[in-house]
Amino acid sequence: MFRNGNILNNLLALVWVVLLSACASKTPAPVMDRTPQAAATLPAKPAAIPAKPAEPVVAGSTDAGKSHTVQKGETLYAIAFQNNLDYRELALWNNIDNLNVIKVGAVLRLTAPSNLLATTQPRPSDAVVTPLAVVPLPSAASERAPQNTATLKTEPRAGKLPYTEQTLARLEQEAGAAPLVVPVVPPTPVVAAVPPAAGAGDSIEWAWPVKGNVVTAFTEQNKGIDIAGARGTAIHAAANGSIIHTGAGIRGYGRLVIIKHGTHWVSAYAHNDKITVTEGQQVKQGQKIAEMGNSDTEQVKLHFEIRKQGKPVDPAKLLPAK
Repeated sequence: MFRNGNILNNLLALVWVVLLSACASKTPAPVMDRTPQAAATLPAKPAAIPAKPAEPVVAGSTDAGKSHTVQKGETLYAIAFQNNLDYRELALWNNIDNLNVIKVGAVLRLTAPSNLLATTQPRPSDAVVTPLAVVPLPSAASERAPQNTATLKTEPRAGKLPYTEQTLARLEQEAGAAPLVVPVVPPTPVVAAVPPAAGAGDSIEWAWPVKGNVVTAFTEQNKGIDIAGARGTAIHAAANGSIIHTGAGIRGYGRLVIIKHGTHWVSAYAHNDKITVTEGQQVKQGQKIAEMGNSDTEQVKLHFEIRKQGKPVDPAKLLPAK
């Protein structure tokens, strides 16, 4: 009896050992990673390239060697007249706000500075940065929504997708999102410098400033006409305007009167014996402004000039026929 019990115990122990061996050799079940995958990664937005400062645009002449030192009694108008310049340009080149105030001893440049900007140019070195399109991903609500079993996909969904045009189109189609439209900003157009508009001076009707014979015609050297006459003969304004200069401040002109007409024109009356107007005074055509003389010249005469934007014009082409 005891012998049979030992045999039974041995059999049970053998069965137990076999079972343990079988369990130890069995391959474990696969473990699936249910961690949500990260959204598709996109290339980082490139940083904008720092822009270089715009290059200045040169307007007019750049000869910086010509200059004038203001002397006592000189006016901006007289300096411009002496150098065949438009007084407005002279003021602009020297940053003068008040045309009637210049400092004695100041050095005025007589040519346009090289840093005078005619317009604002675009910066060619500026980088045009186009924002990257954001790839829309399906929301959690759309993932949980019931799907059509006829189009249900059984393959596993990738967690990371390569950034390609095909991937973008696929994700947009699945999410039902419209493609992102990136607006194109046109470059700022270059606005060319616009010359000043024609002023009232362009329609001036000129009149002879004095009666007499023209003894010297207009040339590039003479810059006007010379009219002979007797000392003390009344000289009249050739057109309506304002007195911008009186006195003997310009060599070769003696006692001089300069009248500004409108925006672009001036008239000059030189070699006077006596001046009867003052600077800043408004005058009418035909109004007496001086008396004929021979200051800074050997002959009694009137030297008469008309200038447009600082440049001498032949008065004979503007005055009425005698």
